[in-house]
Amino acid sequence: MSATVTPLQFQPPEVPEDKARAGHYALLARLFYSGPDAQLLSAIGGADEIAADGVRSAVGETWSGLVAASQAMDPEAARLEHDGLFVGTGKAEVTPYASYYLAQTGREKILVRLRSELAELGLSRAPGAHEPEDHFAGLLDVMRHLILLGSDDAALQKQRAFFARYIGPSYGGFCSAITASAKSNFYKHVARFASAFLVVEAEASKVF
Repeated sequence: MSATVTPLQFQPPEVPEDKARAGHYALLARLFYSGPDAQLLSAIGGADEIAADGVRSAVGETWSGLVAASQAMDPEAARLEHDGLFVGTGKAEVTPYASYYLAQTGREKILVRLRSELAELGLSRAPGAHEPEDHFAGLLDVMRHLILLGSDDAALQKQRAFFARYIGPSYGGFCSAITASAKSNFYKHVARFASAFLVVEAEASKVF
């Protein structure tokens, strides 16, 4: 595992809950890293609905929207949309780096702290990766890794701390920027699902 935005193989989320959570993080990391190929679109489009109730109903509803969008989306169009949103020529339409959305000033200070924390976890940027460690795909992949380490008190505290420092304060602005962009078609469904899922994660982290 690397703290970097390396493409991940998506498997539809499954029980138990930790595997489902890790699956959601893996999928979102993969989609924010690069546009989905035909195989990934087919996997999402053929995935089961997410049964949800109460506060979690938004996760099920937005997942249904993403499934439907995946069934209708052309892989090349998805790739071009991803690049148009997050890469672009010059300045990207949507900045995919968490530090841009954090309240603290000084991106370098945030990156130094993040790199130090990743080193303590035994993680680092993969060879050949050029994106800084605060790319959302990388942060989501770190959460996937932390979830798979286990669910004892110490593991949950690591998850909570990482989420609270980097993902919790930044995902709202990131997802809102995606849905507000005129270039967003498929990715507005990705952002809506990401936002709904991370709202639940933020609530859950308060009781870890």
